[in-house]
Amino acid sequence: MPPDVGPTIVAYLRDGRPSSQCRRLFLRTLAPHVGFASGCAITMIANVALKRVGISGCAHHGAHSFRHGLATELLRSGATFSEIGQLLRHESHDTTRIYAKVDIQALRTLRLPWPGRVQ
Repeated sequence: MPPDVGPTIVAYLRDGRPSSQCRRLFLRTLAPHVGFASGCAITMIANVALKRVGISGCAHHGAHSFRHGLATELLRSGATFSEIGQLLRHESHDTTRIYAKVDIQALRTLRLPWPGRVQ
């Protein structure tokens, strides 16, 4: 976790989080102040935020774009697929392997020589 995330969450809990008996970290801003009903709510919030700042044309939309971005950065920083899969709570290694295609440098090490002459 980046060093600024912890203090930011503490500030949210102290000053930004609506008062509620709910034990979930993030709550709806409108009453009733309860946790989100599903992951779809997070995707909708992310979509609105991306549109607000003018980001469009992404291959992945909503919350998935953040997960994909995190996985890509972890991979480029040297994390293993197993570590990334555990962090993102993938049930299958096949799901995590999708991120292999974003590491072009690593993929180049797997290429085979072109038959005949060099191209």
